[in-house]
Amino acid sequence: MTVLNIPTVKLVNGADIPQIGLGTWPMSDEEAEVAVADAVEMGYRLVDTAYAYRNEVGVGRGLRASGVPREELFVTTKLNGEWHGYDAAQEAYQASLDRLGLDYADLYLIHWPLPRKDRYVEAWKGMVKLLRDGRVRAIGVSNFKPAHLDRLLAETGVVPDVNQIQLNPFFTRDELRAYDAKHEIATQSWGPLGQGGDLLEQPVVTAAAERHGRTPAQIVLRWHIELGLITVPKSSSPERMRANADVFGFTLTPEEVAELSSLDRGEAAATDSDSVGH
Repeated sequence: MTVLNIPTVKLVNGADIPQIGLGTWPMSDEEAEVAVADAVEMGYRLVDTAYAYRNEVGVGRGLRASGVPREELFVTTKLNGEWHGYDAAQEAYQASLDRLGLDYADLYLIHWPLPRKDRYVEAWKGMVKLLRDGRVRAIGVSNFKPAHLDRLLAETGVVPDVNQIQLNPFFTRDELRAYDAKHEIATQSWGPLGQGGDLLEQPVVTAAAERHGRTPAQIVLRWHIELGLITVPKSSSPERMRANADVFGFTLTPEEVAELSSLDRGEAAATDSDSVGH
């Protein structure tokens, strides 16, 4: 079996993150164990989980079952809202490591800002402590808007490595991507294929797929790559997992990228992280 070769992106604090990884929501422990082992065997090195997914135990089992050395893997997990605090963030991180069966995570993210709690800055300070103590290789956030990021930078001076946000051709998030780029924050896409909607059936997607002899999903994932994004499509099917990561042997034209981006439904259509989250 040919092993996939997935390029990496250098993060601001120095770690190298693969540009495509395996998303694991909403897999169970049992499903995640099998999918992660399969994905790593075929060449995936980035695996994305979270406390909220309730599958960290299965992800850890799958990583160990793969037999790939720990230092070759890049594992992301996330902090839930009930542990938004300086000490609590550090305690929650250790609990995630215990479930994963790992000594460290490569990337730890605040899952949602939860501005109604107004505790995400304290959580960030706790994560900065983890980074400075060498307990995690990189730290970041998920679903943060420019206003949330402005507060982190103003009150701590520490730039997140990653901002993982809802992003696909229906939600191109131009303003937020520009903010991230200005501050050297890598943008990572969740829901990159539209989460079961009709994105893959759009005529501009299917036409590009026909031109390139690729699947609609590969066209959309290549759009993410053309924009310099990192992404973590979820699949438990080995065939789809391999196809999802096999998007580095072709390119889209600037016109094709623009056509896909023209599907954007506007910022107001995206999930509002000021009012939702956990």
